[in-house]
Amino acid sequence: MDGSKWCDANYVPLTPLSFLERAALVYGDRTAVVSGDRQFSWRETRDRCFAGASALAHLGVGRRDVVAVICSNTPAMYELHFSVPMTGGVLCTLNTRHDAAMVSVLLKHAEAKVFLVETQFLAVAHDALRLLAAADHKANLPLVITISDSGSGGGMDYEALLRSAPGGFEIRWPGDERDPISLNYTSGTTSRPKGVIYSHRGAFLNTLAIILLNDVQTMPVYLWTVPMFHCNGWCMVWGTAAKGGTSICIGGVSPSVIFDKIARHGVTNMGGAPTVLSMIANAPASERKPLPRRVHISTGGAPPPPQVLMRMDELGFDVVHGYGLTETYGGATVCAWKPEWDALPPAERARIKTLQGVHHSMLQEMAIKDPVTMETLPSDGRAVGEVMLRGNTVMSGYYKDAAATEAAMRGGWMRTGDLGVLHPDGYLQLKDRSKDVIISGGENISSIEVESVLFGHPAVLDAAVVARPDDHWGETPCAFVKLRDGAKATAEDIIQFCRARLPRYMAPRTVVFSDLPKTSTGKTQKYLLREKARNMGSLHRPDRSKL
Repeated sequence: MDGSKWCDANYVPLTPLSFLERAALVYGDRTAVVSGDRQFSWRETRDRCFAGASALAHLGVGRRDVVAVICSNTPAMYELHFSVPMTGGVLCTLNTRHDAAMVSVLLKHAEAKVFLVETQFLAVAHDALRLLAAADHKANLPLVITISDSGSGGGMDYEALLRSAPGGFEIRWPGDERDPISLNYTSGTTSRPKGVIYSHRGAFLNTLAIILLNDVQTMPVYLWTVPMFHCNGWCMVWGTAAKGGTSICIGGVSPSVIFDKIARHGVTNMGGAPTVLSMIANAPASERKPLPRRVHISTGGAPPPPQVLMRMDELGFDVVHGYGLTETYGGATVCAWKPEWDALPPAERARIKTLQGVHHSMLQEMAIKDPVTMETLPSDGRAVGEVMLRGNTVMSGYYKDAAATEAAMRGGWMRTGDLGVLHPDGYLQLKDRSKDVIISGGENISSIEVESVLFGHPAVLDAAVVARPDDHWGETPCAFVKLRDGAKATAEDIIQFCRARLPRYMAPRTVVFSDLPKTSTGKTQKYLLREKARNMGSLHRPDRSKL
């Protein structure tokens, strides 16, 4: 329009680094991070981030250089989310459950220039570096910096670097808001992890979306039960800075620790996979403490069982359920709650909360589409298609994998690989991962639907359903079940329970009692269960009952 002007006065690249500057200005004397008996104010946290950035820059870290870190939820891990991008570098947080072989692969792929390692993971890191050197004698190994509370981790240590960092550092603000801020490798539920590139712009916008959809108030107290390495803590590392909050870091997640920290610090918000919710809901009375207030807890990754949601409500937790991917900076949708639902019976409220809901305010659009024709399917609660997303909080792409990037975004939509339906009110309900659908006698069986029934059995604590080969039907459901402590049930009990509540063809024909393999973020590793089911061999006896 005539008279308009685009200049430094009205355009600054979006970046979550701005949240730290404001937090130090407004909330300088308030506590920013607590870890055991250590705590830092927002002013101190800013100073530590500047020192970290200065030290890294002095070591040669510059624009687009990758800085890898393997660390639990600690003050250093929190600070690196600011100090690394302050240098213009790209933060790459690695899953603390990775073994040396995987760490070496990711370090090589990321071309990490610096590798920060918490002391408890040093053995894995050193083995990874040996593997990397053995595979390529000319490889440029990253500079290793240890992270320890005491600053005595040996070699080059993080705390020592902060103390000796040159002064006068100035933030290298992004020249373009689409510049990379972090590199996040997918969780390992697929056989080939991919490096997902986040931009400053996307991180800024998704941070705002997350604090809005989770009703995060000013100066919240956030309990870190979500690993900071997972989607940058669902963007809440930056979100706590945006709201001047206090981060409560914990080393391990258990019911007693969770209830103790909530009671001690007045926690207002937290997050966790459905397994964390289940852990809380099933905590023995000896490990629980009265909550000083109701606590908002965000969850995603798998639909939480209604029974768990009802129990969480009774205990004083307000569950915010959403859905997202590493490729969408974490959360992309939320089951936005409506006041009229408060009057519904508890079971119906819990059923609604299991829905994945609607896209958040920073995402442009969500649709259920036919992945071949790209036809948008009707919102009738019945038409199953692939969940597709588009908007400003979709990843920039897969690092060094243009073909995978093109395939994921073909047709102008982010293809999630998840199957679902949209209800008439526009709320999403996931049906399954496309690879998790069980095809039995030509019928598609949603493993999620079978699992929801299994969770209704009073003896079942955890469950997952995958396909087992079947000579007659092609595939039939195989249930892996973990029972509650002290509970008893036979395979036949489980099968009959399901048959009473599902069409016969959907009920498991095989039940295996065992612990379920999990990622560090609580997702069941179904690919391992599918392998176990395949190794069990094909069922031979045809089911002669009528379907």
